Amino acid sequence: MEVAEVMTPASVTDGPDQTIRAAAARMWEQQTGSLLVIEDRRLIGIVTERDLLRAVGQGKDVDGTTVADVMSTSLVTVDPDTSVHVAARLMAANWIRHLPVLADEQVVGVISLRDLAAVLAALGPAGSEQRLPADELVRARRLARIEAGDLD
Repeated sequence: MEVAEVMTPASVTDGPDQTIRAAAARMWEQQTGSLLVIEDRRLIGIVTERDLLRAVGQGKDVDGTTVADVMSTSLVTVDPDTSVHVAARLMAANWIRHLPVLADEQVVGVISLRDLAAVLAALGPAGSEQRLPADELVRARRLARIEAGDLD
């Protein structure tokens, strides 16, 4: 199975100058744990929920601190044709939860631990696959919960 089969569309910031308050709001609205930072059509960083938690925990001003101040710029990426197994190993080896997917140096998606969990959830007994779309299992259900106001 390849990354292209389970990745989700990437959520993107308005740019590196966006405040971390705005980034957190966008993450909440889109029910995602990361935002890719793109400048001049090039991926320059990623900001995650952990980056935002660290900034708030350190007492940073949420309206005066930008995404550029807290984002990670040492990026690990994969191609859409990378196997899910290789992507999972890269994530584990690098202690990351979100892996940008690039084709010809352009962002085409992101694979997250949630996406990998959806793959595992779709596996039946003894490794047989019961195809369930990752987007249905992950993003669509999370968005439905938010729209219904069921946040517990």
